[in-house]
Amino acid sequence: MNSFIGTYECKADAKGRLMIPAVLKKQLSSALQDGFVLKRAVFQPCLELYPMSEWNKMMEKINKLNRFKKKNNDFIRRFTAGVKIVEVDSTGRLLIPKDLIIFSGISKQVVLASAVNILEIWDKDKYEQAIDDAASDFADLAEEVMGQDDEENGLS
Repeated sequence: MNSFIGTYECKADAKGRLMIPAVLKKQLSSALQDGFVLKRAVFQPCLELYPMSEWNKMMEKINKLNRFKKKNNDFIRRFTAGVKIVEVDSTGRLLIPKDLIIFSGISKQVVLASAVNILEIWDKDKYEQAIDDAASDFADLAEEVMGQDDEENGLS
């Protein structure tokens, strides 16, 4: 499993291309040949960039859902809405398709943020707003999610 580290700022050009920062490109190096899947995020107005290996793992989980249950079928349709296969070109640029730029509200200033095994791609202003909005609740959230005494998972 890939585990990405860091938050990086870059710029998108008028065609929706962004230059992947060198430090991040190095972290992506093992996935560059296989390509990536770019999709709308479920909970935020940003995009999620999955290395193909991580996308395949996600699809294995989704393929186990019973499609004869309406909720499952609706979920699959919405989860995969707008999904695109993308590549980083030889110069290190990633082209974000127009419909995904519109969904995410990406303008010129972009933030690439690690989210464990995927990257989130944000319009810089929206990213800063999301971080500011979450700041006051973060201590409670951290306690609720990570604060249990869970010897099995090594959390304490």
